Amino acid sequence: MKKKLVSLLMVATMAASMVACGQTATEAPATEAPAADAAATEAPAAETPAAEEGKVFNIYAWNEEYKGFFEKYYADKIPADVEVKWTIVPSDNGAYQEALDNALLNQENAAADEKVDMFLAEADYILKYTNSDFTQDITALGVTDFSNTYAYTVEAASDVAGTVKGVSFQCCPSALIYRRSIAKEVLGTDDPTEVQAALSSWDKFDAVAADAKAKGYLMTPSYAETYRVFSNNVSQPWISDANELQFDANINTWMDQAEKYVKEGYTLTEGIWDAGKNAEMGKDGKALCFFGPAWYFNFCMGPAHDEAMGDWAICEGPQAHFWGGTWLLAPTGTDNPTILADCMNTFINDEAVCENLIRNEAQFTNNQAVNAKVASDPEYASEFLGGQNDVAIFAELAKNIKFQNVTLYDQYCNEGLQTYFVEYLKGSVDSRDKALANFYTYIGEKVPGIVTPQ
Repeated sequence: MKKKLVSLLMVATMAASMVACGQTATEAPATEAPAADAAATEAPAAETPAAEEGKVFNIYAWNEEYKGFFEKYYADKIPADVEVKWTIVPSDNGAYQEALDNALLNQENAAADEKVDMFLAEADYILKYTNSDFTQDITALGVTDFSNTYAYTVEAASDVAGTVKGVSFQCCPSALIYRRSIAKEVLGTDDPTEVQAALSSWDKFDAVAADAKAKGYLMTPSYAETYRVFSNNVSQPWISDANELQFDANINTWMDQAEKYVKEGYTLTEGIWDAGKNAEMGKDGKALCFFGPAWYFNFCMGPAHDEAMGDWAICEGPQAHFWGGTWLLAPTGTDNPTILADCMNTFINDEAVCENLIRNEAQFTNNQAVNAKVASDPEYASEFLGGQNDVAIFAELAKNIKFQNVTLYDQYCNEGLQTYFVEYLKGSVDSRDKALANFYTYIGEKVPGIVTPQ
């Protein structure tokens, strides 16, 4: 299998060199097809749904968020004689992708009960799968109505030719999430309109950071808290047409900000998912600003910190951006195409299911009609956000989402830079240059043939 994975990466390098990395999703780069040898590269053709299908519906994912939604809002539609089997592998260090790649490489020859029937992917690496022969055209399976979905979610799930390979059940505009009680002390108000006015640019954000520090508070709970705001607004991709690693000006600005904020005591050297950062979400937390979409405060902040429920609100912040999203993709070779297509249609077009995702799960769905309905509902209010209608805010922010300057290696670049840069911020390496050199070494191991600055 090691040889197969090496071949997989070699195919990715050759494919990526043929198409520009920095195009929008509808003109996305050719990408890392799970392929190793002649047998592996010739993926099975898309199947026509048959009356007799598989008895095990295999789903690959990296956490249990969507599993919960599936079990609540779709599991009862699964035929009684079909078992749903989940393979969940955490995404740290690319582990999920590696497990999924191995399964897709074996898909053609796998036993019927072991074939991958649906798998999940994130924005940081979705192009790797949509631009491979190991995903198939979902319109041929009967998923054809995208009239209420957000355009970028369809673009992200399409290959370079525009063939749609999957759907997202959510749209992920990201907001500045602030603690109301701290905002009142630092800004004199917790009103979202007034807080937005005070934090509408990075210059204003920096000024408030100094004020927060003077009053004994942190501006953010993590050196990486603002990373996605900057990285989502880059004007060039991480990897150039010539397979060169390149730093957009926004990435350099983030590094400057992270260094300054740590030095001045405006933030912590905790990572996005570290325990020290998460502790700042609790009732005794001192951090004013977090950044994230609906899934973040639903899946990460609220459940673990009920004692701070209601002491939060959202506004756009210095720059519009999005973070993540989960796509359901259709693997070639599934022996359950009917269930696969029906599941996808349910999570984008069944209005009752989409509304339940909002009202019961605090999601922002990929159905614009349902979002508009809830956004205009005077009775709808988020308990977590102290009664604010977050759907109305996200409906406006979603208009600004663009899926561009994306490469198939973004997960490695985004997570790798943060991992190695914080070593400098913590003092475990003695210079910024050394931290970046370590990052280059890491990327050199993850991206075949990449040309790094040193």
